[in-house]
Amino acid sequence: MLRFRSLGSGSTGNATLVEATSAGRTSRLLVDCGFALRHLDARLARAGLAAADIDGVFITHEHGDHIGCAHALSRRNRIPVWMSEGTWLATGARDFEGRLHFALDGNDIAIGEIHVQPFTVPHDAKEPLQLRCSDGARHLGVLTDLGHATPHVMQRLIGLHAMLLEFNHDSDLLAGSAYPPFLKHRVGGNYGHLSNAAAAAIARAVHHDGLRHVLAAHLSEQNNRPDIVRRVLAEALGAQEHEMLTATAVEGSGWLDV
Repeated sequence: MLRFRSLGSGSTGNATLVEATSAGRTSRLLVDCGFALRHLDARLARAGLAAADIDGVFITHEHGDHIGCAHALSRRNRIPVWMSEGTWLATGARDFEGRLHFALDGNDIAIGEIHVQPFTVPHDAKEPLQLRCSDGARHLGVLTDLGHATPHVMQRLIGLHAMLLEFNHDSDLLAGSAYPPFLKHRVGGNYGHLSNAAAAAIARAVHHDGLRHVLAAHLSEQNNRPDIVRRVLAEALGAQEHEMLTATAVEGSGWLDV
């Protein structure tokens, strides 16, 4: 059994829990932990868990809303951490006391019952990775923080049963926002973040009868609205707007079975 939930998603912080259970054994992976340690503890508690229940942490890239308290969490609870070597160097090559493991595109990782397949994405970070998670039978994609979907990215999304997918901004809202021109260019560029239209195109391309959930995540508080996202996503999937799921910055989401 594979399930996941967002602990919070947005420019103020991101963290996703992935849980797999097989033969009575449960493994839990925390994908990013972009919060202060006490805030992460509170969010885990709302999910009925504690940091001691986490078997591993995967950091997608070095931006503060994703790496957050990774170092402090690993040291306090002696949790192993995976990230790319580029991400590690970009954060100052900190000492993880032997608990750091380097992740590479195409190199599979086993974290208990969870099988992780990292893949590179185009984003303005040193060596960003997103990932595909599986319990051997079901497959979950985690895809945030990229400016566009390359053929390599799309290949890694084939046959998913669930996906957490970035819907960062509405292009018109971004264009009309108070952001300075350089920031508009960064966010909307090929190495920035996915627009609603770009994310919807990804969802449409990978949609199949076995795709159970698409959780829209990393919504900009300034340049997006959940109602816009639900409408665009529903159109892409041929579904009803009220069925569409969005993760919030404060509450994240509930548990979703893959």
